[in-house]
Amino acid sequence: MEFSPQVMDRAAGVLVGQAVGDALGVPYEFAAPIRAGDARVVGGGLGPYEPGEWSDDTQMAVCVARVAASGTRLTRSDALDAVAAAFIDWKHNAASDIGNQTATVLEMASRHDGVGLGEAMTAIARDVGRRGQAGNGGLMRTSVVGLAAVGSAEETASAAARVCALTHGEPRCIESSVLWSLAVRNAVLTGNLDVRSGLPQLAPERRSWWQRQIASAEDGPPSSFTPNGYTVTAFQAAWASIHATAHLDGTQHIAAALQEAVSIGNDTDTVAAIAGGLLGAAYGASRIPGDWVDRVHGWPGLRAGGLRELALATLTAA
Repeated sequence: MEFSPQVMDRAAGVLVGQAVGDALGVPYEFAAPIRAGDARVVGGGLGPYEPGEWSDDTQMAVCVARVAASGTRLTRSDALDAVAAAFIDWKHNAASDIGNQTATVLEMASRHDGVGLGEAMTAIARDVGRRGQAGNGGLMRTSVVGLAAVGSAEETASAAARVCALTHGEPRCIESSVLWSLAVRNAVLTGNLDVRSGLPQLAPERRSWWQRQIASAEDGPPSSFTPNGYTVTAFQAAWASIHATAHLDGTQHIAAALQEAVSIGNDTDTVAAIAGGLLGAAYGASRIPGDWVDRVHGWPGLRAGGLRELALATLTAA
């Protein structure tokens, strides 16, 4: 497929936007909430992190993107094996922070020998999900999946479901990841912000439930969506931040929405990373505030330029 310069810029914005949101939220994770507009890229947090350094949210997204950029479709078992292996290697050798649910699944899966690692990890995650755990760790890394099959909403939905299910097998985790990845895909192709665009890819009996969750995010103040370690509340917090600031446009909208996301408190880097991926997809890397872009960096030794290249490689390999 050939893509216009505008689509390429928006695709580049997915990983850059995620990383900027992540780094902006890092200093305030699980700390006392701050006012919208007061967030600064100063580092610290749970890592502790250098100013502008992204956390596990973007680190795991990079793991996914590197496999997708190789040209292997994320719906294939060999791609899922590769993503699963990358997650385990990251956990043991590079993770600066890691969620409890993700850590549990990766540790159990690391004992698996032989082929079929992706299938084994998915089965472990499904068991963990049956215990009622529905954390935001699948949603936090899913934006880049929206680039991996832009020619097909059906394949995007399948890829998002399978990548999420590697560590988060509870249905609400999978559904939130499918909806967000499809919103990113739609934003890259059209420039529109619309989290309802993926509803047709959900099971019919689940669409009305998600319609209500989205409407709730649009009706209530963003500050009400905390704590947000739960995948649905994280989804609502990110969308509420975008929706509440939608009277603005471009760079102003990105900056205001990310400040709103951080001000909600609790899992600040994750909520802002989720929001940043979609905002970057709608407006493009060129519209993300430059002072934030210039400062972002992180594992595995990338800066914003490297994220742009990785995002575009993911897009063009689809």
